[in-house]
Amino acid sequence: MPLLQCPCPELNAADMLKTIRRKALAFLRKPLWTQLWFLPTWLLLGLAKAVIFTVSFRRLAPRLGVARGIDPWVPLLESNEEMLALQIGRLIRLAARYTPWDSNCFPQAVVARLLLGFYHIPYAIYFGLMREPCSNEMRAHAWVVSGRIPVTGGRSFGQFTVVGCFIAPGLAEQ
Repeated sequence: MPLLQCPCPELNAADMLKTIRRKALAFLRKPLWTQLWFLPTWLLLGLAKAVIFTVSFRRLAPRLGVARGIDPWVPLLESNEEMLALQIGRLIRLAARYTPWDSNCFPQAVVARLLLGFYHIPYAIYFGLMREPCSNEMRAHAWVVSGRIPVTGGRSFGQFTVVGCFIAPGLAEQ
């Protein structure tokens, strides 16, 4: 059995090594902060996915923040907090692209909450529903905003009806 077996039969080993080299060089051009946080974020996405599957939402919800129902909350940030929130969002999206499991919106929102909380950056996590126009099925989505920065989940307010909101514990006291 060959040492490096390519999952795509049309790619040979040389092409695969070129791709790995190109991606490694692209990773090394990322900011040092991103390089240092990539592996922990990747692991947190896996842990978040496992927790979502094993723990009921009722038990997980208090860890997300303070429940605010469907009230729209957009925390205000200073410019340095905005820049860090933007970096955190980029990092989570980057790490999510490389997980072998599906790191959809909910695990990304959980990891965003953890990282924003670690850096004491105010956040709001939203949960929303949308009815698919063709199939009449419901679709759920989770997204995190911090100031005017959509950290994860994109700008989803116009597409989804908000059914729940959790805010950073520090915001609830203000």
